[in-house]
Amino acid sequence: MLLLHLALVAIIQGLTEFLPISSSAHLILLHHLTTLPDQGQTIDIAVHFGTLIAVITYFREDSKKVWFGLIKLLQGNVLTADSFTALCLIVATIPAVIFGLAIKLLGYDILMRDSILLIGITMTGFGFFLWWSDSKGKQTTDETNVSWSLKNSLKIGCWQALALIPGTSRSGITISAARLLGYSREDAVNISMLLSIPVIIAATAVSIMDNYLNAAEIDFQVILIALIFSFGAAYLAIAVMLKFLRTLGFLPYIIYRIVLGIALILWTVI
Repeated sequence: MLLLHLALVAIIQGLTEFLPISSSAHLILLHHLTTLPDQGQTIDIAVHFGTLIAVITYFREDSKKVWFGLIKLLQGNVLTADSFTALCLIVATIPAVIFGLAIKLLGYDILMRDSILLIGITMTGFGFFLWWSDSKGKQTTDETNVSWSLKNSLKIGCWQALALIPGTSRSGITISAARLLGYSREDAVNISMLLSIPVIIAATAVSIMDNYLNAAEIDFQVILIALIFSFGAAYLAIAVMLKFLRTLGFLPYIIYRIVLGIALILWTVI
């Protein structure tokens, strides 16, 4: 891959993974609306791993608690706050894993990646859904004290499974679900970020398995470059969204989603 193409893919993945605008949709659009070839599974693994390192690094204290909680959970201890949080994250990830395996086995993942109209519809529809759920939710952390529970984890996890449809946005749908359940904007974003860790790990594991089964060629220099670019872009995206969360909320992303979605719908039907 040319360095510019590699950097473009990594930066797009990094910026859009945690912003509620759908990373999968933007990578699909990059491939369909330009002459650039598909980046391949090896690059997918690298850019996903870069975003994983970014979220773990940015939320290092919370991530540390989750890892220690997972160890305690594996030891059979579910009574501590950390182990319970780890359990909630696992529960929230199960629906996405089941749905992901189902659409992959049925071949719908390939069909969905070829539909620009579908991306336009999901971009627009879930853009309005983000606006509606955010307007229904509490506006400050002081106004709500919703606890993190297994029931809420499963509910958010079921919504998260829809993110496998291109254009939905994993961060967007989980933030929307959390807002509808009564979480503040800050708590909804934090939950969404923590939920990304097991999901990205699962997606990366599947990509590695596919890569191995297909005996794909590995270029470690290319992987390292892609990882660095995606890490930097993802870290920046998280920092910017959290910085302006109280003043701008999700409005810039909502407007962007709806405008892009309508443009894609018109482009495909006219």
